[in-house]
Amino acid sequence: MRGAQPAIVLHDDQLTYREYKQWSDRIAAMLVEDGLEPGDRVGICSANSLAYVALLMGIIRAGGIASPINFRYKSREIAELLESTEPRFVFAAEDFVPQVEKAGIRPRPMSEIAALRTGETKAATHDPDPDAPVVIIATSGSTARPKGVVYTNRSVTAYAANWAIEETSSAPGSRIITLAPLNTSAGFVQLMHYTVQGCTLYMMPHFDPLEALRTIERDQISCFAAVPAFFEFIAALPEFADADLSSLKLATSGGSRVSPRLLQAYKDKGIIIRQIYGQTEVGGNATIMPEHLALEAPDKCGWGGIFMDLRVVRPDGTDCDPGEPGEIIMRSPGMMKEYWRDPEETAKALRGGWLHSGDIGTLDENGLLTFVDRMKDLIISGGLNISAAEVENVVGEFPGVVECLVIAAKDDRFGETPCAVVHASQEIDVTALIAHCEENLSNYKVPRYVAFSADPLPRLATGKLSKPAVREAYADAHERLPRVR
Repeated sequence: MRGAQPAIVLHDDQLTYREYKQWSDRIAAMLVEDGLEPGDRVGICSANSLAYVALLMGIIRAGGIASPINFRYKSREIAELLESTEPRFVFAAEDFVPQVEKAGIRPRPMSEIAALRTGETKAATHDPDPDAPVVIIATSGSTARPKGVVYTNRSVTAYAANWAIEETSSAPGSRIITLAPLNTSAGFVQLMHYTVQGCTLYMMPHFDPLEALRTIERDQISCFAAVPAFFEFIAALPEFADADLSSLKLATSGGSRVSPRLLQAYKDKGIIIRQIYGQTEVGGNATIMPEHLALEAPDKCGWGGIFMDLRVVRPDGTDCDPGEPGEIIMRSPGMMKEYWRDPEETAKALRGGWLHSGDIGTLDENGLLTFVDRMKDLIISGGLNISAAEVENVVGEFPGVVECLVIAAKDDRFGETPCAVVHASQEIDVTALIAHCEENLSNYKVPRYVAFSADPLPRLATGKLSKPAVREAYADAHERLPRVR
């Protein structure tokens, strides 16, 4: 029915739904012939590309589990991920082969996948199990190593079904611009969500504000979802003033608050930016603010849906009163199955059928959610999650560092950015410390601010380092500390 409709558009190239299926079927057949068995993992290290999209679907059609690798990862981070997922195969684009090889594995080139774009028609013989895992998405949280969120065939399609019913702006045939890398939950979920619905995705390998603006205008984009910083970058362009964005029917943003100034800039063009709340573990978005309420209550994130139950609870599990802060918990057929090979963390997150978010929020009398704070020790920089513990571990390895806590510092461009507060036994060469971090951490995780404390860092009565006290002491770090990178 939609065979000739473009499924994915990237620059001047595109993939129709018919081509998408045929290409992924050829990939599935190749993987099976090469020894892939149901449940085997396949790693992918690449920027967004049509070959990447086809490979993801080919892995799933073969019964494998896709394991996207963040192309920003350094070899240390890749090695830790590979140790956990133990992939049967790893594919890498040419630019990222060296860092994968340095992690201890020789990847197969993505050119193998590109070569299968045309050729003999193949049929994928694997019969999918609805509850079989299809992907492991690495996500940062309160632990030092990223956790692997596992989605299944059923959870991916259930998530798409939920939002197909809740939000008709993304009806079949709609045009969606997607800016997130496919190795993130946002990138993977948008790909699956909108192709299941029969939309056309306009994909960008890297975010470029002017190119995004031109794509919205030229291709009459219907839906645009991004962190507030991306909306800010586009609105700051001189070309924004005269841009025709009338095709946009749905604009959503999450990850941080949307400023009144930004809301007004888009309202002047007839676009209401609607706040959302979500989490990788719940499959993506959990709420979306109704359009008619988004301007009068910009701090609220909306409510759940027909397939999304949402509660705010006290520590004893009882429901909070309207306006009373508590932990946000969610239940949906689209949420994760588990954390990959981590039953302890899975048991903490999934209790009684509910996903415990680790976030604090309130519900009003109408059931609208307001996000208040994170219980998890997480920094969100430009929409990317950063585990403070992971950064602390790397900083703590540097000679002379006795204690270190990493907190979120305000940042005009990214919303938040890491700030390392260090107590050392000797004078620390900041340039060398940052170089050490850059060697072992993705660029976006490296601290932009470093503060040195002559005294030991404050501790709680339990003896643990007191992050609340450090946050209070360095609340103005972005104003009084020099940027180190």
